[in-house]
Amino acid sequence: MAAHKMARPVSGEIMTAPREQTDGSIFCASAACADDIVDADYVTLGTASDIRPAREDAADVRAKTGAPQTTAGGMAMLRRSEPVRPQPFARSAGPAFWLGGCGVAAAAFWIAGGHALVSGSELLRWPPQSALSISAVTSHIDDSGTRALLFVDGEAGNDGTAAAQLPPLEIRVTGDDGRVTRYRLGTLDRTLAPGERFAFSGRVEVPRNGVKSVSVVFAG
Repeated sequence: MAAHKMARPVSGEIMTAPREQTDGSIFCASAACADDIVDADYVTLGTASDIRPAREDAADVRAKTGAPQTTAGGMAMLRRSEPVRPQPFARSAGPAFWLGGCGVAAAAFWIAGGHALVSGSELLRWPPQSALSISAVTSHIDDSGTRALLFVDGEAGNDGTAAAQLPPLEIRVTGDDGRVTRYRLGTLDRTLAPGERFAFSGRVEVPRNGVKSVSVVFAG
């Protein structure tokens, strides 16, 4: 090692191989071979610490950057590195996950007593329905007096589950020629309780075109 660190002067001549002539003989004289002589100089080499390698080793680079150093021993260094597989829960949850979570939460709320809360809510309770109807309508003409009169009888009832106000009634008389004459019969805005019936009776003048049919409806 000491011999490599010491600078040694080099001097001399580097001779090339003898030149072969065309006739097969070898001729090399100092005058003829003058253009083949190369003068050699000497250079002084520094110490090993002054010589910087062309590229740094990978271990030195990792040591400078602070990256973790991993070494594979034995035949493990010849194995191909396996690709990194994504974790099953690494990605963000999609719409199906949130819909499923909402469904589970709703089911738990319903089982825990939410059904009683919903069924007892006043906002979701349907209002009681009233069902007014007209039935037992009869009609006849009385011409015993100076003018012929049409008598119409019947009853209105409440078939619903809540009390309802009885609207006015409309008597429709259809003549023989198809013309319809309408008469209004008041009810004094009477309120009918569920299941209650209200009897009504009215009389109107018989139209000149006769009477073909009589019907009674609630006035709109």
